[in-house]
Amino acid sequence: MIYTLTLNPSVDYIVKLESFLLGNLNRTLAEAKYPGGKGINVSRVLSGLGVASIALGFNGGFTGKYIEDYLKNEKIETDFIKVKDDSRINIKLKTEQETEINATGPDITEVDFQLLKSKIAQLTKNDLLVLAGSIPSTLPETTYEELVKICKENGVKFVCDAEGDLLKKVLPYHPFLIKPNHHELGDLFQTMISSCEEVIPYGKKLIEMGAKNVIVSLADKGAVLINEYMSLIADVPKGEVKNSVGAGDSMVAGFLAEYLNSSNYKEAFQYSVAAGSATAFSLGLCTQEKIGEIFSQVHIREIL
Repeated sequence: MIYTLTLNPSVDYIVKLESFLLGNLNRTLAEAKYPGGKGINVSRVLSGLGVASIALGFNGGFTGKYIEDYLKNEKIETDFIKVKDDSRINIKLKTEQETEINATGPDITEVDFQLLKSKIAQLTKNDLLVLAGSIPSTLPETTYEELVKICKENGVKFVCDAEGDLLKKVLPYHPFLIKPNHHELGDLFQTMISSCEEVIPYGKKLIEMGAKNVIVSLADKGAVLINEYMSLIADVPKGEVKNSVGAGDSMVAGFLAEYLNSSNYKEAFQYSVAAGSATAFSLGLCTQEKIGEIFSQVHIREIL
């Protein structure tokens, strides 16, 4: 079973305006609400691809209930730990530019954290855990380390989609997949990366540091997959980018869905890039139909 972990889920309130005037009354043209959080996005995309997962994390209050009910309506199983405070609401303002206002989120106690560790300790070598996103301020900075150590001890494969020190500290525990973008990769090695070819030596360093598979996304410039067997570059399809939220999460879900189906790294990477592009070209998360439409437009080449 795939488990996804979102430590600080949200209700994402998306409002579209013709323009935004600070200090004035502004009226929306359209609005929508969705459960937010990187792990939740992975579960939602997996569900659309016919792959079951269980969403883990912390939730509370009327917003937490909304998140849980929404996921259950999409036939996604949840096993959240209930906390006292309301889950956060994040605001996404869409005008000529996209502006985000992200809330802090609820306090998470030591008791809550121990309950989460108990749930992770129940996973087995037949399970896979996706850890995605930032760590709430009320949890220790070592949260991911503590959780992946439990995974390592129990033979549980895990995926980590995080950045900076969070990512670096899990590498010794041999994540099955990590997915930094080129900016995050550059920050890790204190350099600037602007092309797929420039990614490869740094991706190989991440393999040496413990990662099993590394996918690096470079927006419209393509994407790179590196593991001990191969280095692949994908050219992304051309299209109008309508949405940047969830594209990376869609890549993670697409890779897992296809790899579990075929055990083929190249096909899984091609599907991953198609899933990320399908989300970028949509107002919401990708669908299986949209991925199918652009899958053949993703061209893969191997770098020897």
